Amino acid sequence: MLPLFIRSIKFLIGGAFVFVLGLALFGTVKTAITEPEPETAEHAMHKHPKDLKLASDGVFGKFDNAQLQRGFQVYKEVCAVCHSLNLVSFRELGQLGYSEAEVKKIAKDWATKQPVFDDKAGTWGERDNLPSDRFPKVYYAGTGTPPDLSLMAKARHNGGAYIYSLMTGYDEKPSAEALKKFPEFAKPAEGMAFNPYFANLNLSMPAPLTGEGQVTYADGTRATVDQMSKDVAAFLVWTAEPHAQSRKAAGFAVILFLLFATALAFGAYRTVWKGVKH
Repeated sequence: MLPLFIRSIKFLIGGAFVFVLGLALFGTVKTAITEPEPETAEHAMHKHPKDLKLASDGVFGKFDNAQLQRGFQVYKEVCAVCHSLNLVSFRELGQLGYSEAEVKKIAKDWATKQPVFDDKAGTWGERDNLPSDRFPKVYYAGTGTPPDLSLMAKARHNGGAYIYSLMTGYDEKPSAEALKKFPEFAKPAEGMAFNPYFANLNLSMPAPLTGEGQVTYADGTRATVDQMSKDVAAFLVWTAEPHAQSRKAAGFAVILFLLFATALAFGAYRTVWKGVKH
């Protein structure tokens, strides 16, 4: 009798546990239906990135070196004041079509130098950058720490399009309906800028690209805000995965090899078992 009684107690405890869980689930679902969470400003005003077509898109995509060089120029003249690129070395710029001499000059002339410690004097000093060095970190004097841009295109969903949208999104304003519903966004907090492509809509970075001609492209391309945004987005897609093009080529070579090996194996199978009845 005792084992039967113990089993009955176990079933009762288990049934009570399932009942409590079911009751909690029912309460949660009922509350979600009858009392939905109020819509937030971030949900109402946030926009998905715009479409951006880059030469590197897709499995057959290849980097457009001319565009990448323009994007690097935008980064160098506009973004590098605040944002580091510390996971990329100067010598990797050779992949964009720069000669060895040009890479050396870019490294040497870079505004931020490499820190070095003088053992004899016991103090820190600086030296010119070498092609083997990574882009030096930027020590920002303002509030907050601007993020490193090396992997930004990988850190954000649809990274290239996100960067392009963010750069061109400063001029977009909330709709009259949205402002009526969320009046606090009619005037962003001091030092903040409204941008519908940023997660919480307001960010401390003012519009970095302010007008046409801010950068004078070496190849003569018209430097509109839209063009500069596309170019720097393409460049940051490259910095996030500079070997993407060679990786795709290696992938195709492996696939072709596997197909060839499969054909050989099938041919060998047919030859070995030819004439053998099953």
